[in-house]
Amino acid sequence: MLKDKNIILGVCGSIAAYKSAFLVRLLVKANANVQVIMTADAANFITPLTLSTLSKRPVLTAYFKPETGSWNNHVELGLWADALVIAPISANTLAKLSTGICDNLLSAVYLSARCPTYLAPAMDLDMWAHPATQTNIKNLKNYGNHIIPPESGELASGLQGEGRMAEPEDIIHYLTERFQQNLPLIGKKVLITAGPTYEAIDPVRFIGNHSSGKMGFAIAEEFQRLGAEVILISGPTSLRTPQHVKRIDITSAEDLLKACSDNFEESDIIIMSAAVADYRPQTIAQEKIKKNDNSLTLILEKTTDVLKTLGERKKTNQLLIGFALETNNELENAKLKIKKKNLDLIVLNSLRDTGAGFAGDQNKVTIINPLGDERIFELKPKQEVAKDIAQAVISLLAERNNNLHSPH
Repeated sequence: MLKDKNIILGVCGSIAAYKSAFLVRLLVKANANVQVIMTADAANFITPLTLSTLSKRPVLTAYFKPETGSWNNHVELGLWADALVIAPISANTLAKLSTGICDNLLSAVYLSARCPTYLAPAMDLDMWAHPATQTNIKNLKNYGNHIIPPESGELASGLQGEGRMAEPEDIIHYLTERFQQNLPLIGKKVLITAGPTYEAIDPVRFIGNHSSGKMGFAIAEEFQRLGAEVILISGPTSLRTPQHVKRIDITSAEDLLKACSDNFEESDIIIMSAAVADYRPQTIAQEKIKKNDNSLTLILEKTTDVLKTLGERKKTNQLLIGFALETNNELENAKLKIKKKNLDLIVLNSLRDTGAGFAGDQNKVTIINPLGDERIFELKPKQEVAKDIAQAVISLLAERNNNLHSPH
């Protein structure tokens, strides 16, 4: 959930600042982009060099660097961030943010930020319990900030009680949950197919196609990014599995049918982008066929139409999206395929479009619904095409939800 998120981590003067090193490490491990901003007092507890090394970015501590003449633009920083996390936040900085005092870079970024702000207090128990601190906490909550409550335990003073900063793992869990709440596909299970199928001729030869799987893998990554639980069924490819995506490897059309059938019932959305062989050899030679004659005759038989089979099994609460790769009469063939295979959307691409199709990093698609409405997209990277497909699915889900709740 934190992948590619821009996170500003504010660190204040507190013995708990040592935990910020672990927090930065966990954020980076989650593939977030981390920019650390420290107050002057924070540098007394942990060095900027430590946090710079872990975050792979220079740590910011002041508005202006006299030695270079450069300044750190608090407005740009506030607009860059997807989340501002201040952990630990001291009683002093809590009071500043509560009253709008803006006397350092961190407080200026806070006032400039348009993103959610998460505050993890750390202080001694009497400081935490003091009415002034609790009033500041109440004010900050009223401003819309998220407070990650301190924990109880042994404090630096030797006293026992509430005031320990939440553990870095708990802060990561808290952030992940909050990001998930804003994702449109949370709770949805998505089944995606990708790549080619190979139909064996003998133990070393096969009938296949040029599909690289790049389009399907990009779709899987995008749907996972939007919160869905994704199962990716892939034909032979060397592509890396997107993070947090469950992958099932298959070889033939028959393998694909079985894997889809096993996972179909529990899926809310099914996206069939694999390039499936329409024919396979009727007989597979058990030994390598020797090159004895000038010609070789193969008798082919039809493979099971996986997309049509799933279309016949589809329930009213499921969405089934197919792909059509055409070389002639593209729109006509794609629209016919929607009806024949009971699809909710079809994604058409043509081998006539220069730069689109198999193997490359770009694609040019047209998305068509059962009414025949077409939306044509320009040539773009497959990651961007995946976003267009995801938005079309999200729009269709919203439309269905509206129809379900509209009065009749």
